[in-house]
Amino acid sequence: MTQSNHLHKRKSASGLWNGVALIQFAGIAAAAGWIAYSRKVIDHCLPLPNAVNAPRQLLSSATCGMLNFYADRSGAGRPLVLLHAINAAASAYEARPLFHHYQGQRPVFALELPGFGFSERSNRVYSAQLYQDAITEFLQREVKAPADVVALSLSSEFAAAAALAHPELFASLTLISPSGLRARNTGRATQRANDSGVSDIVYRAFSYPLWGQAFFDLLVTRKSIRWFLQQSFAGPVDEELVEYGYLTSHQIGAHHAPLYFVSGKLFTRDAASRLYERLPTPTLALYDEDAFTSFELLPRVLERNAQWRAVRIWPTRGLPHFERLSETTQALNAFWAGQ
Repeated sequence: MTQSNHLHKRKSASGLWNGVALIQFAGIAAAAGWIAYSRKVIDHCLPLPNAVNAPRQLLSSATCGMLNFYADRSGAGRPLVLLHAINAAASAYEARPLFHHYQGQRPVFALELPGFGFSERSNRVYSAQLYQDAITEFLQREVKAPADVVALSLSSEFAAAAALAHPELFASLTLISPSGLRARNTGRATQRANDSGVSDIVYRAFSYPLWGQAFFDLLVTRKSIRWFLQQSFAGPVDEELVEYGYLTSHQIGAHHAPLYFVSGKLFTRDAASRLYERLPTPTLALYDEDAFTSFELLPRVLERNAQWRAVRIWPTRGLPHFERLSETTQALNAFWAGQ
């Protein structure tokens, strides 16, 4: 090799490393800039209206903190309790179409789970047990009669655990696009983190005090919320749901509970066998397609648990009550009529 060739290679290598260093520096600078922007510019205390058109009440719990719920007791008959999903921008707004449809026909409640909506959002440990306890205590102290409970997505697992422990509180259980029915080691990264046992490591990385809030703020821009919701709508996204998601995710402490969710720490491993197949409660699954979970184990649960029924609401992608409210309520009414 000639000296000139050797020098050329050294210069090329030096240029490559300088380029890598510049990219790394730019990445660090961008991250530092976003952290500063999150702390100094983003408003984390936006005005938040009620999620549904009903009185808002608080339940003080020694184990779960302050729990917010909406209640309209003007109707007669069996109580209906609605549970929102768990995500970065969750609230009782996700149950709004069902709440307003049944409002006045029967007593209707929409509970906001710990860490969401107007419920307490303190910096504490959020777990599946905490959510199970919140549902149980709410049914015991506020509803006070066996209820028809409707849960969305991951909250289906919490409601099922509560029904297993306290079947006397449930007249029936409806699970809309429930998690826990996918084959193991499939699904989104949050679920796979739980399967592989690395959710603790992922949570520590996401929630590190220096950047935990800033990381969450990236998840809950209007553009990000709209993108995630587009995965859950077969047709156009409900823009009012996008806007409410933005408002509810820009509250003091709004990042605490969702970071447990995105780390995979809230899922129940083997939920189909540990929860769903053992349920003594009449249970209806409403499903179609879902970008965030799948239903490979649903036939097995239907075969092993005679209390289960399933209805496919097509075409939907996780929120049938927003896109196919009539078909959804018809399936619910037929199910409840048989109880």
